[in-house]
Amino acid sequence: MQPVKKQGRRRSPAKPKICRFCEAKIHYIDFKDAETLMKFQTEKGKIMPRRITGTCLDHQKMLAAAVKRARIVAMVY
Repeated sequence: MQPVKKQGRRRSPAKPKICRFCEAKIHYIDFKDAETLMKFQTEKGKIMPRRITGTCLDHQKMLAAAVKRARIVAMVY
């Protein structure tokens, strides 16, 4: 008897994620812009990782710092 091969899902190639901030030519992420910061957080308030949001390294660092500052000032939770 021959072993049965499992048929897995075929994934389509993922489209490359483009940094929204680079696309809009934003050089600084302001911690007072709570609406923008909320888009990059989960419901529990955790900062979403780069692999999900598609932001570049420089903007992800700025974003993390801005979210942390906004938490201190109690603009986001």
